[in-house]
Amino acid sequence: MADSTSKPTPPAGSPAAQSPKSASSSYTASLSSSVVDYPTEHGRRYHSFRSGSYILPNDESEMDRLDFCHALLTKTIGNKLFLAPIDEKRLNRILDVGTGTGIWAIEMGDKYPNAEILGNDLSAIQPAWIPPNVKFEIDDVESEWIGEKYDFIFSRYMCGSIADWPKYVKRVYDNLNPGGWAEFQDWSFMIYSDDGTIEGTELLRWVDLFMDACKVFGRDGQIGPKLEGIVRENTTFVNVHHQPYKIPAGPWAKDPHLKDIGMLELIQLLDGLEGFSLRLLCGALGWTKEEVLVLLAGVRKDLKNPNIHAWLYYNVVYGQKPEKEEE
Repeated sequence: MADSTSKPTPPAGSPAAQSPKSASSSYTASLSSSVVDYPTEHGRRYHSFRSGSYILPNDESEMDRLDFCHALLTKTIGNKLFLAPIDEKRLNRILDVGTGTGIWAIEMGDKYPNAEILGNDLSAIQPAWIPPNVKFEIDDVESEWIGEKYDFIFSRYMCGSIADWPKYVKRVYDNLNPGGWAEFQDWSFMIYSDDGTIEGTELLRWVDLFMDACKVFGRDGQIGPKLEGIVRENTTFVNVHHQPYKIPAGPWAKDPHLKDIGMLELIQLLDGLEGFSLRLLCGALGWTKEEVLVLLAGVRKDLKNPNIHAWLYYNVVYGQKPEKEEE
């Protein structure tokens, strides 16, 4: 975490609070009352800036889950913050897209004190005490980007945020310096089992409903496995690499590492089920809150059943912008 050199975020709207030369759009917002006047739906709090463009809550319960998920995902990829083989001497400007609670940006700020790190998000849920080289900004990444380019752009868990993935990936590419790297980490929320034990379960029923609702909202709940193809087809990234990870949805695996990962995944799924489901199923499919809660009771029972061997795919794709692009 931040050390004694950390400083609080300046008051919103003050010159020091602005992020000069950042990849912000014309819609970038200061912390005005309208941005932090969060609406409540079905007992959960949601972002107000560009309301409805993100499907998950931003309340304290969700913030705790996001921080827990950060621990899960860094452990999944080998206790690392990223996988791209970056020359750390060239890490001068870093962008964390959809920073959430800011935990990744803060840890990067501590690890690379000479780098300038910007985290952007639709919600102002980041802490006040941060490393001096870290800034946060309220922004919609699907709007136009302006400003100086970056040496590393990191994008994780954006499946609930992006409507047009080819356009988004191209925008990331365009905002990298020559030789810069981008890394995309994301899920497929489709549930699998190698032994058929998820067939006929409430868990599988919920996944099917979740996917249907994502389509209504214009979001792709299975974007993770598609990322490599999108990167290759819409940009001229080189040194592209795709690393898939199989994550058990529970501690049923025999391998000790996967058993630990599975326990963490089970915890974050149980904690997140309500947040994953309420806006999607009520808003997109017309369910009542009570109907959703009844469904989730069955889903939780299935997740806790050690005889159901469910797992998900988590995908990491990284690539480098050429030092010199072809004419």
